[in-house]
Amino acid sequence: MLVEPVAPHLRAFERYVRRIVRAPAPLLNLVLWYLFRRKGKRVRPALVFLSAAACREVSDRAFVGAALVELLHTATLVHDDVVDKAPERRGRPSVNALWGNAVAVLVGDYLLARGLLLAVEQSEYEFLRITAHAVRQMSAAELRHIQLNRKLTLDEEVYLEIVRGKTAALFAACCEIGAVSACADGELRERLRAYGESVGIAFQLRDDALDYIGQQGLLGKPAWHDIAEQKVTLPLLIALRQMSPTERGDFLRQWKKAAKSRKGVSMLAQQIVRSGAVEYTLERARLYAQQAQEYLHALPPSQARKALEEFADFAVERLW
Repeated sequence: MLVEPVAPHLRAFERYVRRIVRAPAPLLNLVLWYLFRRKGKRVRPALVFLSAAACREVSDRAFVGAALVELLHTATLVHDDVVDKAPERRGRPSVNALWGNAVAVLVGDYLLARGLLLAVEQSEYEFLRITAHAVRQMSAAELRHIQLNRKLTLDEEVYLEIVRGKTAALFAACCEIGAVSACADGELRERLRAYGESVGIAFQLRDDALDYIGQQGLLGKPAWHDIAEQKVTLPLLIALRQMSPTERGDFLRQWKKAAKSRKGVSMLAQQIVRSGAVEYTLERARLYAQQAQEYLHALPPSQARKALEEFADFAVERLW
């Protein structure tokens, strides 16, 4: 298993994070219990622990860092569901669907504040700096993505910059925090940060492709969800770039109507797959995964380093 070198730490982390999110307000406690009652994949805490182990060891500081990024990540998911008006998250009703937007926004705020306060209580100010930088990138990138959805551009690099902020920034923060928790030197810290950014981009591009080729039961959302929600992703941009102006105009007119018809969504998705845009996206993901692995060469050989190398492969091969 990818996380085998830090499996005991992840088991301990489940108990740790549930303990620190307890709240005195009954409604808040109920929503938090709903969010954390099921053991998640904990990808981001795993990256913190693996990065720490690859540098030296997993210490108590790593648990603080892992909790900080997991609480931040959960807060962003809750807020994203409000922005997207999403009724579900991974096959379960979203917080906003069950309790309304006001509760969802406040719970997200609480999670972010709890994570920040945890770092302050433990005097982990460098963790705060890293996290604040990531939040700034994520927020700016989310706004750019909203703008891209409204005013379509076919510039691939613009989209990749959005991915670098929306998804990869937090992956990079996880790996850098892990390195800092293990007192790594500046070079190892920077290499792990760069690894996290590259593997985060690969992870998101795989997500983009899975919307077209993934199995609904594994994804936790309907197939072709991005098209139905009229979200711009790399396969769409690449497919549009290959079309003539007339074909592009016809496609975009159908795209605007697609959300009203499952059949229409299916036809557009098949057209994008036939264009080769999905395979192109997967190839870009593989290149970023290879780049991520190259950043690890400066680390001493260890089970944790091997797990990080394998995680880069997993990021572009996973089915969920």
